[in-house]
Amino acid sequence: MPSSPLRVAVVCSSNQNRSMEAHNILRQGFQYPEKAPQKANSSLTLVFSYTQNGILHMLDRNKRIKPRPERFQNCKDLFDLILTCEERVYDQVVEDLNSREQETCQPVHVVNVDIQDNHEEATLGAFLICELCQCIQHTEDMENEIDELLQEFEEKSGRAFLHTVCFY
Repeated sequence: MPSSPLRVAVVCSSNQNRSMEAHNILRQGFQYPEKAPQKANSSLTLVFSYTQNGILHMLDRNKRIKPRPERFQNCKDLFDLILTCEERVYDQVVEDLNSREQETCQPVHVVNVDIQDNHEEATLGAFLICELCQCIQHTEDMENEIDELLQEFEEKSGRAFLHTVCFY
């Protein structure tokens, strides 16, 4: 089992719903770049109908986790595992990592699990991501066990996972 916490990033297209729900759960046991919350932007005007569709709750949750959405392409932190929530984003993350100059040759596993962009699926996907991270954290040898673990998760969840290894 790794002696240090698994360094995890979760990336989705909007950085508002799926990835933030996962970060909300993951911050209780995994290491990821966490910045102190800042005061909300006072110029933001919200319409009352957002309350009915859960937008206000989502934005309130998000401001407790991060001061603002972040672009993965601008992040220079090193991760052990990057999870994406849709195949298009997975392709973009892999492309971005492969276009960077390799400096440390440290491996990073990029895994995609498709999660629909709605509140219910974001919550279910966040728990699935958290369970996957916990299993990976407790492996003896992540490099050699991750493919088998992902196959087990595919069978258990009925979702297909994409996986590739990139290097920093």
